Amino acid sequence: MRNGAVMRSNLRVRRATQAAAAIIAGALTLTACGGDDKDKSSGSGKESTGSGGASVTLPKLDGATLEVAAVWTGPEQANFKKVLAEFEKRTGAKVTFVPAQDPIINFLGSKIAGGAPPDVAMLPQVGAIKQAVDKKWAKPVGADAQAQLAKNYAQGWQDLGKVDGQQYGVYFKAANKSLVWYNTQVFENAGAQEPKTWKDFLTTAQTVYDSGVTPVSVGGADGWTLTDWFENIYLSQAGPEKYDQLAQHEIKWTDPSVKDALTTLAELWGNKDYLADGALQTEFPASVTQTFTGGDQPKAGMVFEGDFVGINIAETKAKIGTDAKVFPFPAVGDEAPVVSGGDAAVLLKESKAGQALLTFLASPDAATIWAEQGGFLSPNKNVANSAYPNAVQQSMAKALIAAGDDFRFDMSDQAPQAFGGTPGKGEWKALQDFLKNPKDVAGTQAKLEADAAAAYKG
Repeated sequence: MRNGAVMRSNLRVRRATQAAAAIIAGALTLTACGGDDKDKSSGSGKESTGSGGASVTLPKLDGATLEVAAVWTGPEQANFKKVLAEFEKRTGAKVTFVPAQDPIINFLGSKIAGGAPPDVAMLPQVGAIKQAVDKKWAKPVGADAQAQLAKNYAQGWQDLGKVDGQQYGVYFKAANKSLVWYNTQVFENAGAQEPKTWKDFLTTAQTVYDSGVTPVSVGGADGWTLTDWFENIYLSQAGPEKYDQLAQHEIKWTDPSVKDALTTLAELWGNKDYLADGALQTEFPASVTQTFTGGDQPKAGMVFEGDFVGINIAETKAKIGTDAKVFPFPAVGDEAPVVSGGDAAVLLKESKAGQALLTFLASPDAATIWAEQGGFLSPNKNVANSAYPNAVQQSMAKALIAAGDDFRFDMSDQAPQAFGGTPGKGEWKALQDFLKNPKDVAGTQAKLEADAAAAYKG
């Protein structure tokens, strides 16, 4: 990226970040509501979209069958099945959800080798889309779906689904991965304030600790949560230009900027008083629920992760907007970070029904169905904000759309899956080891670089 482009990018990121932070902060003064004004039209099968425009036109597909693979489980799987059920209702096709193991590329490889690939796969990494194209598994997106993308998506989200200029992915589910959720009772008891900077965050952690509650819950058993910690710190501290370079392995993981980010992260991870017990053995869902159970003595006062944390909070008695609130990830450098993630639909078997499903998933109709259920953000700018079930989620959706092209996609999800998306390997394993021994900055850098070099070369 040229210097002028970098300056423009930094300015856009700064403006988008400030807008996002303002929207989220404003919404947190509101009590979460039931979303009485939300548009339920798509969820009920009526022929109108959340944006108030004409419904997407789909062909009649009586007798057609489709298999759709995704790694989603629990509430996410149940909510996605509601989207698929609406597609069935409108087209007459029969759609079967295929539970996939993570990493999904390996799962798909075994299915394809056995001659039974699913028709569509929901891929959670940009790198996985490229791998699917390189392996000649993926089929290009058809004209109808591309028309929906052009109408409903910012260019940045369209480009994330492209490989060598050709559209292969339709981003259906997005995530704001720059959020910290907190137990409001814990904060009130401690007299703690929402921090805006990393220094303030550590001060807040100490204040919560002094009140008798462990400050932070970390789901270290799931390595992807640890990559998100690193990416937010790195983006804020090193800036978007360095972030883009590291994401493409144009600079090495032994770069001084990585050392700085790991050293900053160690300020938290290295203070065991600040982390709930058993962080390395704690899976992500438990890291959330243990923050919002136990009355005013939960196992932790805060948990970092994306908007989808709301799904897990819903499994407790805590109410979002009253018992559970959220603040933007604190600024380590000049600006707070805006890191996003997402899942894209990719066609693996060419068919009229498969292309129709991509078209549906690119429309506001499909996204509105899941938006109404909660725990979901759509990059589709024509989904009515009122479709989201409470003020907090509405604020997050506004922030995502307001950012336009000015966000940074999850770095590990841009990497080859062998490095950025495989349990027990690559970045996930290196950061789990770092959580165990936060003093080993140099060793962690060396391991990250060795694994990255092998994965990007492959």
